[in-house]
Amino acid sequence: MFFTALKFIWFDKPKSIGALAGVVISVFLIGQQCGIFIFLTDAMSSLVRNNSEYIWVTDAKTTNVNALSAIDIRLGKEIESVPGVKKVSPIVIAGGSAKFENGLSSGITLIGSEAPYFYGGPYNLYKGSKEVMLQEGAIIVDYFDKKTLGEAELGDYFEINGKKVYIAGQTKGVRGFGGPAYSFTTIERARYLTSFSKYKASAFLVQWDNTVSKEFVIRNIERHVRGIKAWDSENFKNQTILTVLKSSGIALSFGTLITFALITGFVIIGLTLYSSAIDRIKDYGTLKAIGATNGYIRRLILTQATIIAFVGFLLGYGLVTAFKNGIANAGTFFEYPLWLKITFFGITLFIALGGCLFAIRRITKLEPAQVFRG
Repeated sequence: MFFTALKFIWFDKPKSIGALAGVVISVFLIGQQCGIFIFLTDAMSSLVRNNSEYIWVTDAKTTNVNALSAIDIRLGKEIESVPGVKKVSPIVIAGGSAKFENGLSSGITLIGSEAPYFYGGPYNLYKGSKEVMLQEGAIIVDYFDKKTLGEAELGDYFEINGKKVYIAGQTKGVRGFGGPAYSFTTIERARYLTSFSKYKASAFLVQWDNTVSKEFVIRNIERHVRGIKAWDSENFKNQTILTVLKSSGIALSFGTLITFALITGFVIIGLTLYSSAIDRIKDYGTLKAIGATNGYIRRLILTQATIIAFVGFLLGYGLVTAFKNGIANAGTFFEYPLWLKITFFGITLFIALGGCLFAIRRITKLEPAQVFRG
């Protein structure tokens, strides 16, 4: 069966290549759009994902880590007194306007954390260490934000809200969602540069006693402290993504593009395989005339479609991998989880097998005697 299917594919190379191209195009378009979507959702929840070892405590109405409301710093002491809480670390997240030596300016998001441990950042360090932030005016920026930050290099000075700072270190691949570039410094300097009140914090990162469960500590915090919301990091990440997707057209946009990629592949493969089957209708008729059943014909066509799907998936996924590696050089990082790779292949099979149904329907209705009529 397999070798017979290969012979049919090889016999009509142009149409086989056309069907293969349909699979490759679909796999690439779907993989590309899914990859960009993964990158965007990762960026939406970047702060939480990279601080997933903590319980997050925010304002009671907050559902998005990118839109934190300031809360009273004294709440940190209340939280620290809650049974099961081991340590509470405030962080400050505030925006500012940066002006560079070449005359350019841009927005910047400062993330301030407490010395000496700097819980909350920086993460993905590339050059320097957390301790360099203790130097006067020091901040850490991302390597891939060089263009955004006026081509400033390691050691260069610039201004944030009219106050001089310099680049003391770099992260690599720290990406925020849709807003100014992320940078890190001490909590005191973040307050000073952005005029953020010393009596406020953006959120608290809570470490808990390992002898009790995280859920127990979360319930205790919300029971004992008013006006706040305690989040499991995974729940906060998911809620952030959901909030952003609800308030934007991102999900609809990517969903539409992926749907059209599916339709494109289905139509291209369906029409190509149907056309190929019609061109070889005498061959199929001859097979039926010498005893081949409709079941055998169906399996033969499905085997051809499966071979095309498998080869097309390998080629398409190779192009997707090249695309992923290419945009990684510009700081756009993402990884496909295993379940999504399996889904890609499942979709590829669905497109190919679904597309050949037109051909199967036409051939199985064929009467063997028809091919011998003049």
